[in-house]
Amino acid sequence: MEFLWLGIMSITWQQCVMYLIGALLIYLAIGRGFEPSLLLPMGFGAILVNLPLSGVLNQTIPGVGETHGIIQWLFETTISSSEALPLLLFIGIGAMIDFGPLLANPKMFLFGGAAQFGIFFTILLASLLGFGLNDSASIGIIGAADGPTSILVSQILHSKYMGAIAVAAYSYMALVPIVQPIAVKLVTTKKERLIRMDYNPKSVTKLTRLIFPVVVTFIAGCIAPQSVALVGFLMFGNLIRECGVLGSLSDTAQNSLANLITLLLGITIAFSMKADVFVKTDTLLIMLLGLFAFVFDTIGGVMFAKLLNLFLKKKINPMVGAAGISAFPMSARVIQKMGIKEDPTNHLLMHAISANVAGQIGSVVAGGVVINIVSQILKNIG
Repeated sequence: MEFLWLGIMSITWQQCVMYLIGALLIYLAIGRGFEPSLLLPMGFGAILVNLPLSGVLNQTIPGVGETHGIIQWLFETTISSSEALPLLLFIGIGAMIDFGPLLANPKMFLFGGAAQFGIFFTILLASLLGFGLNDSASIGIIGAADGPTSILVSQILHSKYMGAIAVAAYSYMALVPIVQPIAVKLVTTKKERLIRMDYNPKSVTKLTRLIFPVVVTFIAGCIAPQSVALVGFLMFGNLIRECGVLGSLSDTAQNSLANLITLLLGITIAFSMKADVFVKTDTLLIMLLGLFAFVFDTIGGVMFAKLLNLFLKKKINPMVGAAGISAFPMSARVIQKMGIKEDPTNHLLMHAISANVAGQIGSVVAGGVVINIVSQILKNIG
């Protein structure tokens, strides 16, 4: 009992805050079903790393010596030094994605770029608020609603706010069904939301499906070399899916690999959620900036669709532009539900899916571009 009492008495108020945050993430995962495979391990991990003298962290114990904690070891091995977990997850994500609807409707590629507007706007805003360039760039990537990309960018740029960035990115991914409809309705009229879009599917040959991931990787490598790891692993996963000779590996990548790495990534990133670095005013500001980036990514896609409509005979429903963020397939489903709510006979799903998978590519390319630009600037300054 004495040891229990001493342990309880050593708990700080910041650690108590982290216990509440961990409990909230667990509630959102179980009670609300928001990204449970990520929020549950992150929430539990936040509690683990903030226990007094937690055995999951490296420490020196009198009479015993130095001990190595499993979560700190995982973080230093698979994220801090090698970025292995986020990159390997992209193989699973690539194997899940069917780029057929996008290839059949190539103009939707534009929305994958337009819906990244909030990223660059937020980088500028974060810099004006006093964050360093590397931290500002990492915060801006939250807007893509792409957790692995956010983690990877913040790690490569050595941001000291990785924990807050990861929590913000995955939280807003989970909150897509709540945040996006509000943002879309802010910048669209009833008439615009009622625009009908016909879907005439075109057949996409197997050769096109096979060439696509190779070509995308090559182009991305030429435009933004720093994005090769992100885009390359995503496209490699898609090539496994489309090649037709690796069915079992494709299933493994989509299910076992993706699920295992997601769980490990969630609990490992909790290392950066230690109370002394997480419970700060900056964390709240990062959450607000992340929300700002996410909302303006959504608005950027909508406004781009409205711009295109000035020149198109067959109008695009502006809501489809909002699906250009990376939260696949949640964003496409949200747009489909919004379209049906406005008009039960207007099905926007395939158009939204096309924009959504374009956004998956757009977010990783944007991540690579940001890394490339920021690293060059910091190099020149240094």
